[in-house]
Amino acid sequence: MPSSPVHDRPAVRFSLGLAFAAGAAVGVLGGMIGLGGAEFRLPLLIMLFGFAALQAVILNKALSLVVVVTALPARLAAVPLSALLPHWSVVVNLLAGSLAGAWVGASWATRMRSSTLYRVLAVLLVLIAAALIGNHVGTLHHIGLPPAAVLVAGVIAGFGIGVVAAIMGVAGGELLIPTIVLLFGTDIKVAGSLSLAVSLPTMLVAFARYSRDGSFTVLRRHARLAIVLAGGSVTGTVLGSLLLGVVPDTVLVPALALLLVLSSVKVWRHATAE
Repeated sequence: MPSSPVHDRPAVRFSLGLAFAAGAAVGVLGGMIGLGGAEFRLPLLIMLFGFAALQAVILNKALSLVVVVTALPARLAAVPLSALLPHWSVVVNLLAGSLAGAWVGASWATRMRSSTLYRVLAVLLVLIAAALIGNHVGTLHHIGLPPAAVLVAGVIAGFGIGVVAAIMGVAGGELLIPTIVLLFGTDIKVAGSLSLAVSLPTMLVAFARYSRDGSFTVLRRHARLAIVLAGGSVTGTVLGSLLLGVVPDTVLVPALALLLVLSSVKVWRHATAE
């Protein structure tokens, strides 16, 4: 379905230096809490670089793919493949829902009015802020459901995560990791690697769906910006992972959650400006 004219609004002027710095800042924030940072990059694409909602989501999805692919070797070094293979059924269970969810979520995003998409993104930013707080407050415990219930819950949770990740253009690790721990009782480090195994094919499905929309041309029109943002994001993620633990979680996590909530308010206001 072709996008509406508002989705084709050009981005504001930018400098490559600013783009790299913004990407690096996002990467550092994400790396310091063990995530890719796409949830912080999305508001910047809208508020700083002036992309319309759908353009920002598509560009965010492309950048998230780059960050996830570059993170895979580091994750495999930390948690070898031999430690992940016994948990293949977890990945399959979640993918059974997330692949369909990614397609549906991307389809919804391309069909929404721009003002509606801004509001949905704003609400989802608050959801991610809540998930961020929840993941870092207390300890996640396996809830111990019967096998059949785990199977059904895994598909439903995967579908929901696929929808959210597709609409926001994120990998979804902030939702996948606690889901894997709670439903399947997996160690948190293993869960982090398994989340990438679920995220990558899920993101590719959403990306394929977005490629059918007219706003996908944003990647061609702003290729230089995308490349510089990607370079900054990867650099920042590496730096952020080195700074992991430098700032106490009791300070860092609430500050980042507040940042997401404030970003949500600003994104919501874009809806009224359309």
